[in-house]
Amino acid sequence: QVQLVESGGGLVQPGGSLRLACAASGFTVILYAMSWYRQAPGKERELVARITSGGGSTNYADSVKGRFTISRDNAKNTVSLEMNSLRPEDTAVYYCNVLRMGMDYWGKGTLVTVSS
Repeated sequence: QVQLVESGGGLVQPGGSLRLACAASGFTVILYAMSWYRQAPGKERELVARITSGGGSTNYADSVKGRFTISRDNAKNTVSLEMNSLRPEDTAVYYCNVLRMGMDYWGKGTLVTVSS
């Protein structure tokens, strides 16, 4: 069955970097658009970055453009999110997502805390 497992979250100081990974099983990531969302305390879940199937075009939320990079490793069947110049407002639980055959699948999330 489809499974998404996020890793790489943690506590980082403002200006620091983290790399999140999403390990996918039950499907092949290159065949589907893959996304990272985040949800901060008291806020709605929001789209952070997306990579399309095949050629892998990317798009980002305005708040992370130029700081975050989404990528895909087809050999490992994973999707990553490189996050640089982190800010306190990036603090959130980050979720990996795939829309496959009309169904949304989510991982359990990984917590990123940006604080001094």
